[in-house]
Amino acid sequence: MSDLQSNTYSIKDRFRQFYPVIVDVETAGLDPKTDALIEVSMMTVKMDEKGMLVPDEQYHANIRPFPGSLVKQANIDFLGIDPFDESRNLVSEEDALIPMFKAIAKKVKANKCKRAILVGHNGSFDLGFIKAATERLNYKRSPFHPFSVCDTASLSMLVYGQSVLVKACIAAGIDFDLDKAHGAEYDTKMECLLFCKIFNKFTTFCGVPEPVNEEIDYTKSSSESSDEGNKSE
Repeated sequence: MSDLQSNTYSIKDRFRQFYPVIVDVETAGLDPKTDALIEVSMMTVKMDEKGMLVPDEQYHANIRPFPGSLVKQANIDFLGIDPFDESRNLVSEEDALIPMFKAIAKKVKANKCKRAILVGHNGSFDLGFIKAATERLNYKRSPFHPFSVCDTASLSMLVYGQSVLVKACIAAGIDFDLDKAHGAEYDTKMECLLFCKIFNKFTTFCGVPEPVNEEIDYTKSSSESSDEGNKSE
């Protein structure tokens, strides 16, 4: 590990040109193809002068269930959300997500990254609903990596021995208001603080990982494997 040098160190360098964006969704079920996406929040991060991650900007929307979507009562009862309550300033998936995607894309470009990577608590769940909505909109320019995530549940288990969000936050010394839990806007803020805390703790005690500059010819490796397979036949 190398020492932290804030004058040369950047998000681009630290995350292999991927820009971390914390995302949380609330849904009316567990199937991203059929069940309604009813709330989404995204939060960006930035690096301070000491090379530590801190929360940046947040984007949030309450979403009107898409036509034909399923609303599972058990999910709604658990969340305490009426997905059809227009007083929540409901917007369509298109009006919610596309402005967020464009804002994230600007952050990706400003940080000289290639694309965004979703950070979430059990983040594959959030990514599944984001991808399904993107497909429904036939939107081809999602800023997010199509399958990779940074999962704060797994990271919290490793660092704090806790995988449940509230317990992980308590272990990390982050105040958590249970009355606000299970709302995408609040949970995203907590997940962002947790991600920053984990990153900063690692950086403080372990420093900055040394870069791996070795050029790897994946095409050659694949070709050699194929040749070996042919010889064994």
